[in-house]
Amino acid sequence: MTGPKATTRTRRGGRCAAFARDSRGATAVEFALVAAPFLALIIALIQTFIVFFAQELLESVVRQSARLVMTGQVQSAQMTQSAFKQKVCDQIVILFNCSGIMVDMQVATSWTSANTAMPSLTFDATGAVTNTWQFNPGDSGDIVVLRVMYVWPVMLGPLGFNLSNLSNGNRLIMASAAFQNEPGS
Repeated sequence: MTGPKATTRTRRGGRCAAFARDSRGATAVEFALVAAPFLALIIALIQTFIVFFAQELLESVVRQSARLVMTGQVQSAQMTQSAFKQKVCDQIVILFNCSGIMVDMQVATSWTSANTAMPSLTFDATGAVTNTWQFNPGDSGDIVVLRVMYVWPVMLGPLGFNLSNLSNGNRLIMASAAFQNEPGS
């Protein structure tokens, strides 16, 4: 084939071949393909780190707060639930809003009946937790279960990464301690 059609096909073929050989924009294209999943992974890692850091901080605070009950300091001071909650809040220096802390303390009749499970939360129309929590630090020799909970706000991460375990899209983090009060406390 000769003539204008052949010349056009030759030019197109030459342009396509030249485009395929040209690597000047390859880095930008490769970055565009890799950047979104990489950033999604970084965001997911950061969010996971923060949630697990908050969980570990709550665990530490519950251990320290349980010691106040176990040694009889809460009982001898005749602390109320709000005063004990404030003691818990005083130990939390970052990450938590004290108004969101929920404290549940119960006396168990035996070690097998000690309830350390995560509770089911109920919410009102505004999204506030409506559960009623117990506060019974027990007496000398009693088995006590202390649960401290917090509704942690999580954002839906990229690519569907989601750490929520509540129906409202947040995460309930909880730390618990089961212990026996010291004799004479």
